[in-house]
Amino acid sequence: MSVITHEMSLENFKEQLEYVLSHYHNHGKSASQYSNIVIGGLGGSGIGGRIARLFFWNEMPIPVEVYSDYNMPGYANEKTLVILCSYSGNTEETLTMYKDAKSRNCEIICMAAGGELMEIAQSNNLPFYTIATGYQPRMTLGFALGNLVMILGEVLGKDMSGEIAAVKSMFENPTKAIQCAKEMHALFQPTINHKFVVVTDKNFEAVAIRFCQQIQENAKGEGFISVLPEANHNMIESYYEKHDTNFIFLNSKQNPRVTARFDFVKKVLTDMGNVVYEYPLGDASLLSQFEVIHATDWLSIWASNDKKANNMEVGIIMQLKGHLTNI
Repeated sequence: MSVITHEMSLENFKEQLEYVLSHYHNHGKSASQYSNIVIGGLGGSGIGGRIARLFFWNEMPIPVEVYSDYNMPGYANEKTLVILCSYSGNTEETLTMYKDAKSRNCEIICMAAGGELMEIAQSNNLPFYTIATGYQPRMTLGFALGNLVMILGEVLGKDMSGEIAAVKSMFENPTKAIQCAKEMHALFQPTINHKFVVVTDKNFEAVAIRFCQQIQENAKGEGFISVLPEANHNMIESYYEKHDTNFIFLNSKQNPRVTARFDFVKKVLTDMGNVVYEYPLGDASLLSQFEVIHATDWLSIWASNDKKANNMEVGIIMQLKGHLTNI
């Protein structure tokens, strides 16, 4: 089997959404059945839950939380719907969460490309959503996020297939995303070895986390997020001079008070000579979120090339896994 590179994953991204639309099946669950929802997943298998959670923030009538750990929260019980995501199906934290959720009589939905989690779901007749194999886990966000949008939409009694289809259509020719990726790359290329800080509002917080994960894994660089308005009460006190930092602003412009804060922070940073890219946004739609993800994914790949970093290998992560097998 040929290796699916990151570039191939991005160039053919629409195929992930086509896969979701053709393989999704109803789970028959409703928000009225539960007191809360817990989504469990790590890394590339967990970020989809964070993005989907914030996307449905204003509509979901019950709390939705995302955990990237070994255990369920103390409040989890038979009225908790648990959605577990693991691309390999063998992520030890996620498998431990399954055992904990089962012991608490939670209802469970699983998503994986194979492995033990798939076997557990099939042997226990749990709702299960498949993901295509052959990808690097961090490049499968289309599968995970697409399925989670459909799953949570159904919990709300909404069919989200039209929105997923619209996103798929955008990726027939993602002109704006590629153009913005090129603009960011041109701006940051002279300082590509600097750390990245994404200043974001709540709506794009998880998208910002996604970019930081990609910069870390693909380009082997540091990435951090700064969420407004909270960061205006602390982080801006570190902005009295020029930093060795590349700043990206993600503002959905849904709150004029938050927008005023972005304007202030941008002036403070640029007056000191800092490098700032403000992504052109006007909403927090699913289309916009996928667009920013695509653009920043490309930036992370081009940054890895500039730094001559092997974006397909995660050596220290593999060392950690080896370390844990001996404990």
